[in-house]
Amino acid sequence: MNVVVTGSIAYDYLMRFPGRFVEHILPDQLANLSLSFLVDEMRKQRGGCAANIAYNLALLGERPRLMGTVGRDFGEYREWLEAHGVDTSLTREEPDLFTASFFVNTDQDGNQIASFYTGAMARARDLSLRDAEVGEVDLVVISPNDPVAMVRYVEECRELGIPYLYDPSQQIVRLSGEDLRAGVEGCDLLVVNEYEFELLQRRTGMSADELRAAPARACVVTRGAEGSVIWADGTDYEIPAVRPERADDPTGVGDAYRAGLIKGLAMGLPWDLTGRLGSLAATYALEQPGPQSHQYTLAEFVARFRKVFGEEGALAALVTLE
Repeated sequence: MNVVVTGSIAYDYLMRFPGRFVEHILPDQLANLSLSFLVDEMRKQRGGCAANIAYNLALLGERPRLMGTVGRDFGEYREWLEAHGVDTSLTREEPDLFTASFFVNTDQDGNQIASFYTGAMARARDLSLRDAEVGEVDLVVISPNDPVAMVRYVEECRELGIPYLYDPSQQIVRLSGEDLRAGVEGCDLLVVNEYEFELLQRRTGMSADELRAAPARACVVTRGAEGSVIWADGTDYEIPAVRPERADDPTGVGDAYRAGLIKGLAMGLPWDLTGRLGSLAATYALEQPGPQSHQYTLAEFVARFRKVFGEEGALAALVTLE
């Protein structure tokens, strides 16, 4: 499947707070919020929504093309992605800037407080699907990115007739209601978490039923440990989560889920199996520190899938890709 993944490419600085945020937030003082959390752990990891999705797609046997802008500190990261099966030929380096950076603090309940430094990502608006030598594209992923770039890619996909997966997530608050509505109504797939689904309703003025019906193929809402739901073909598919062997860090779990979803579509699997591919891919990410620390062979992935879900043969073609 020829997939072009657009969105953030960043370094993640992952911190862990050994308490609960909720115990330090005074509801009656939200207008005067001033907090500092002493963390006992910090790790620097490769990340960014687009890079995470591309990495997970490569684990699943695809050769995705990553399209975005990065800084002068990206050299080692590029080598890492290429070595793991990601095509970075559409990724442009901005020598006068640093690569975007994501700073996130996670408490012991898995709640997160995050900040994002744009860096070179701000110039993603200068990239165009029209200019890039993308050839025949089966799917473009429009994930969180420079807001102007996201609007541009939606317009270009619609004008060029390219199906796209729309994942506005963290940028819902930065995009106008009009731009969000255009993104939703023109997409092939809409993928958000349950909080973002509610936020989209407020920002676009669309009802839950309108959001579910807008994408050409499916609307997908992830719900953490409660699994996910896929609305497609007039049917609600309830997809269970896969229990982790150990839970480490939730950063990048949703990106891994999206990669599993895309892989299911590439294989032409039914929606229930496609969603379960996403669930298992997400759990692999949850079990390791950082969004690109997990690895598995396709044979290992299929064996675990069958152990959890009892699948009988539909994934045989996945094993033959190795």
